[in-house]
Amino acid sequence: MIQYLIILLDDTSTSYCHYQNDREKLKLISLEDLKAGIFFAMKNNLMIQYVLPDYELPKEYKEVMNSIDSHLIVPSTCEDKNAVETADVIILKDWIELSHWNFDEAQTYVLRTSKQDFFDHHPMLNDIFAKVSRLNVMFKDVESFTDCDIETYKYALEELCTPIIKEYKQGHSVQLNLLTDRMMLKKMNNCGAGDSNITLAPDGKFYVCPAYYYDGVCDGSEISLGDICHKGYSIGSLVEGLDIKNALLYKLDHAPLCRNCDAYQCKRCIWMNRRMTFEVNTPSHEQCVMAHIERNVSRKLLADIRELGTFLPEQEIKENDYLDPFDVKEEW
Repeated sequence: MIQYLIILLDDTSTSYCHYQNDREKLKLISLEDLKAGIFFAMKNNLMIQYVLPDYELPKEYKEVMNSIDSHLIVPSTCEDKNAVETADVIILKDWIELSHWNFDEAQTYVLRTSKQDFFDHHPMLNDIFAKVSRLNVMFKDVESFTDCDIETYKYALEELCTPIIKEYKQGHSVQLNLLTDRMMLKKMNNCGAGDSNITLAPDGKFYVCPAYYYDGVCDGSEISLGDICHKGYSIGSLVEGLDIKNALLYKLDHAPLCRNCDAYQCKRCIWMNRRMTFEVNTPSHEQCVMAHIERNVSRKLLADIRELGTFLPEQEIKENDYLDPFDVKEEW
């Protein structure tokens, strides 16, 4: 059931997830489409999430946006200082921004990083944990993860457990999506693109998620396997309404591997699935392995935090002996 409408306000709106947005030419959503998108959300009882660009929006746009309760996803480089101060989510594009940011515990932060930068700079997070309530780390290059990276990733996550435990000892239950989410969850809590949320792009069309809009490289409606084109893969428009083909494929119960998996914190990214396996309901080896490394380190972290007191006394993360559920699918 769709619950959220994500509205990309401009072609240069910040990326907050795995996808990369390299567009530099400004293309602001029309005021008429913005109003129509808000009306669509109201009519369908959807919560709106606005994704802002770097530049400050015109006054008339702000007035329309403020006409309804919403959440703001804002790049740290946004020129609109009021938007930055009131944002629900701040996007940090690199480790330099992370090191200089004046954090506010009332806000959630997303650090977009490459795999190698995370391996090299993750100790910087040790001091950040004391300044934030929640930090999400999003990898821009999941497809580059190899089996040779397994031990490096595991070691980096294990190192981050020490400062997290330190914060818990001081009564500060800091959240890091890679580690603490799995400790809290008892069922899948994934992205939900195409199922619990959809995206309205500046062209007035709906997409499964922002990545499907930004991935458009063709001028037709075909899907090319070599250089996947999603430009013609909209799921409707403000004029025609929603038209999600094979909508069941976006649901967890129609994902054979994921519905039996207990790496509950995994993003289960529909866009990466389509990009790397050509199936929206089938995850890649890379995504599964990373999620299970996180799961397994979270299991140890949970045990260590539990020793501090009565934290999550009923929560359990079972031990397993695999990193890719495809390897044991016959047992399921």
